[in-house]
Amino acid sequence: MYRNAPRNAPRRSRTVRNTLACAAVAFPVLLIAGCSSDSDKPAESDKPSASASKSPTVAPAKYKELPDSCKSIAKGAVKDLTPGTDNASGKRVGSGDTNDSNSCLWSGLDKYDYRQLTLSLKRFDSEPAIGSGDKRAAEYLKQQLGEKSSDKDNRKLKQSPVSDIGDEAAAVAFETKKQDAKGKSEEYQAERLVARVANVVITVDYEGAGFEDAKKPDADEVKKNAEKAAKEAVKHIK
Repeated sequence: MYRNAPRNAPRRSRTVRNTLACAAVAFPVLLIAGCSSDSDKPAESDKPSASASKSPTVAPAKYKELPDSCKSIAKGAVKDLTPGTDNASGKRVGSGDTNDSNSCLWSGLDKYDYRQLTLSLKRFDSEPAIGSGDKRAAEYLKQQLGEKSSDKDNRKLKQSPVSDIGDEAAAVAFETKKQDAKGKSEEYQAERLVARVANVVITVDYEGAGFEDAKKPDADEVKKNAEKAAKEAVKHIK
């Protein structure tokens, strides 16, 4: 029995050594695998944001072009609005791209009664960084009304909403003074009516005076004629 014991001892030692060697190799592998499993995953902050990659969008503008303002009021209506006019076709005002904006002026003198009408059209495109054409047009409508209200030469201002013209409309009535070619000051009754049709803004400036001591038109007459001109113009926005 004792003679066989030394032979078995080396075998047991060799087995233990093999087991420990295998364990020593296995543990580093497990540690490496455990560390790499988390570090290889991208952090939440590194992931691209879906909302950040999207560009803001706005509805496209409805109208891509403008009509000619000088052709937007029928000649018969022009003669009613500016009696005594010698140019029913109107006079072009301003320059530039008429598809972006254009204006026309008519005037007439019937005996001592003077009337003047100016029609201006302006179109707005939709731009993601600024807003839709409709929104930009609505902001411009307010600016046009405020322009007359802030003029110190205008008196007795009265602003009011206007129904049944375009998508929205408002007007400001006022009195003002102007000098003629001879330097004589005349009293005018005037009205600015601004209407919006989608992304297009229609601005009507209508005014009248009575020369040589004739009376200027009353506010109701001026308002009625400004609305007539605006309704004529709305028909041509297509």
